[in-house]
Amino acid sequence: MTVNIDPILIELGPIRVGWYGLMYVFGFVVSYLLVRYQMKRKDFCISKLEVENLYFYLILGLIIGARLGYVLFYDIKMYLADPLEVFAIWHGGLSFHGGLIGVLIVAILFSWKNKKSFWKIADLFIVTAPIGLGLGRIGNFINGELYGRVTQVPWGMIFPKGGPLPRHPSQLYESALEGGVLFLILWFLKGRKLPNGGLLAAFLSLYGVFRFFVELFREPDPQLGFILGPFTMGQTLSAFMIFGGIILLLYLRRR
Repeated sequence: MTVNIDPILIELGPIRVGWYGLMYVFGFVVSYLLVRYQMKRKDFCISKLEVENLYFYLILGLIIGARLGYVLFYDIKMYLADPLEVFAIWHGGLSFHGGLIGVLIVAILFSWKNKKSFWKIADLFIVTAPIGLGLGRIGNFINGELYGRVTQVPWGMIFPKGGPLPRHPSQLYESALEGGVLFLILWFLKGRKLPNGGLLAAFLSLYGVFRFFVELFREPDPQLGFILGPFTMGQTLSAFMIFGGIILLLYLRRR
């Protein structure tokens, strides 16, 4: 099977609406609705207006963090040679791990400025994060990017950007694990007795495990390849997330 889907959904003159961007819009809309649903069932000491303001800053933090993360983690030499390319975000190049750092920084600053509990706010929002992640990976699949390694499995797919050989549809693996499965686990855990911040810790570790696993089937970034023996940059950063989540949970339990 050859994956050859038009990444542009609507094109009206200079206006172009792509599937990838639309997936993230859907992700934020669903996330907002789920946050509001949780607020109706439990007091999270944050108002509707504050949630809407925070989403605006979270989106900025996500975009800036994802871009800078890609620059620093994945292709620093190229951007040092051409610094203005950092701002050419339309050329692609976003890092989930960088986006996560950007979002956490925004949430910490918001909580500090408004005298809110960062841990409670983090738990409120992080449960919904896998929705956007799953939809974003579907957008990668439609774009035919971030494809998997060459394979002979029956469900292997040919991506025009990846050559004539069938490859793992690793974007769909990630969408299922980092999106669907992770969301169901976190949604189940939110009703359990966890310390404030426990859902954030669970997200960090579980995402790290799922991403580390899927990277075994995903084609390494061509400009980096394998950086630590058989491990990719994605696996290295995800390993930090796994241990970071475990350490955070132990710290929260001791508090």
